[in-house]
Parts: sequence; C-alpha cells; structure tokens
Amino acid sequence: QVQLIESGGGSVQAGGSLRLSCAASGRTMGNYDVGWFRQAPGKEREFVAGHAWIGGVNAYADTARGRFTVSRDNAKNTAYLQMNSLNPEDTAVYYCAARPRSVGIRSAADTYIYWGPGTQVTVST
Repeated sequence: QVQLIESGGGSVQAGGSLRLSCAASGRTMGNYDVGWFRQAPGKEREFVAGHAWIGGVNAYADTARGRFTVSRDNAKNTAYLQMNSLNPEDTAVYYCAARPRSVGIRSAADTYIYWGPGTQVTVST
C-alpha cells in the first residue's frame, strides 16, 4: 500500500510558477511509476505528465510540454511537478498517482493504483 499526499498548490497569476510535491509513504516510491493528472470543473481527469522508473523516461501531455517538468527524489520518497508559464486553462485540481513499474509511461488514469487527494491550482489573469 502506498499513501500519496500532494502539496504546493495555490493561487498564482498568469505567467507565474508553482512546484507541486507528491510525498509517498508506506512503500518506497522507487518501486512505482508516477503520473500527474488534473481535473478542471466539468471536465474529465486528464494526464499531465509522468515519470517511468525503468529508463528514467518522462512524458508530457501536449498542453504541458515545454512548460512543466516532472522529477522525483527517491531519497525523499517524493515526486515533483514544476509548472512554469501558467495560464488560466491550467486551473484544476492536480493529482499524483502511482502504478507498478513498467516499460514506458501510461497516460490512462485507470492504470494507476494509488492516488493522492489532490491539490488545487488556480491561475488568474
């Protein structure tokens, strides 16, 4: 069992930055691939970015590529999502998730087993 807790959300003006953290407990995060998802009001949950333990591969949704960076610190059992050049369309609840290690990154939410409660990100004009 892995427990995940996100932090670092908040309110920021367009063009600003935030760094989200996802702290894991229960088991070492190194045994899992990590995904970041978000859900805006009235919309489905969508994949934002992911990190695969095997090969150290990162993947990003088109909306995040070039602006967001996913990373992890296994010594701290924590994953991060650095978000730059934020715009109002990035407003959503952001979730981190974990799934057993595999080759490649899975963007489908239903392939992830463990989820954090989410953290709100609000970007204003």
